[in-house]
Amino acid sequence: MIIKNIVDLPLHGGKCPSWLFEKMVRLSRSILLLVYREFGSKELIKRLTDPFWFQALGCLLGFDWHSSGLTTTVGGAIKEALKPYFKELGIYICGGKGKKALKTPEEIIYWGEKEALPQKAEKFLTLSRLTARIDNNAIQDGFQLYFHLFIFSKDGYWGVVQQGMDEKTCYARRYHWYSEKIINLCKEPHTGIVSCIRKKEVLNLVASESEPAQVSIINLLREDFSKILKELTPKTYLIFKKDHYLNPQDFSYQSLKKIWEKTYQNLPSEFKDLLLIPGIGAKALRALTLTSELIYNVKASRKDPVIYSYAHGGKDGQPYKLNKNLYNTTIQELEEILQKLKLADFTKIEYFRKLYKLFNY
Repeated sequence: MIIKNIVDLPLHGGKCPSWLFEKMVRLSRSILLLVYREFGSKELIKRLTDPFWFQALGCLLGFDWHSSGLTTTVGGAIKEALKPYFKELGIYICGGKGKKALKTPEEIIYWGEKEALPQKAEKFLTLSRLTARIDNNAIQDGFQLYFHLFIFSKDGYWGVVQQGMDEKTCYARRYHWYSEKIINLCKEPHTGIVSCIRKKEVLNLVASESEPAQVSIINLLREDFSKILKELTPKTYLIFKKDHYLNPQDFSYQSLKKIWEKTYQNLPSEFKDLLLIPGIGAKALRALTLTSELIYNVKASRKDPVIYSYAHGGKDGQPYKLNKNLYNTTIQELEEILQKLKLADFTKIEYFRKLYKLFNY
């Protein structure tokens, strides 16, 4: 089962103070270790890749509750928090923001080799690339990815948290993936999507309604290009609306020819294989989509796949100033619980029942 969710966040300037990031690492470490010890690796990955839980965690850690920085800073904090425990937990977090995102493949390979998981590492490497290309190319909503966090376990569970930026609106959109078993990632509709922005028209090639378009695109690539070009030469002029997401330039002879050349020697058998071909980006998919719609009379989805939480205050004083004493108390209490759990002084449930008292002020 694949569960996918999206969150939109505004762009805020500034950066996280070093003293706050250090506390975020300590507090998130205590929380995540408690979740792991009580529920296991599967539940930990499931929670980290849940948009509501991730958002609540960011607010609990005291970061901007509604800014794009929550994703990158919380993502960095949880990676730093669990890194010393990767081997012990059997859970690995790879990637990050900008250049760190580009290093995701080598980090996956590194941990795969270090933990003797070569076959799983290869699978996770493909999943990392595929999820990024789906959210960047197959879903054309105007957000360009710049943050990619891939989480996986020895048991085979995996999840993704990634974020893209719309430079026109200065809003970021966060994409969450969680998988309990591997299925076709290109035919699963979005669920539980959270957003304050809904665009009028978005090309979504992985929506369930787009399945006929996916099949038609693959069939289209098996056709003789000269025949396709003949079909696209209209006997009468085609009229396009100015605000149409797909425009006449997508019918460029050179553009279509390049696509056929790239796929000719190794024709994809499935839509996901097409997404993984180097050079097949958003523009190529738009061209193939519009061409297949005209020739095969299919329709790809144009619906935007679009549905927040405090405890210690926020970095910028919103909704109120950070309460450092309460923050330190929370860290100390959680670290004490972890220590006592290790010593097995009391049952786990007795300590978890104590947690609610921390916030009764």
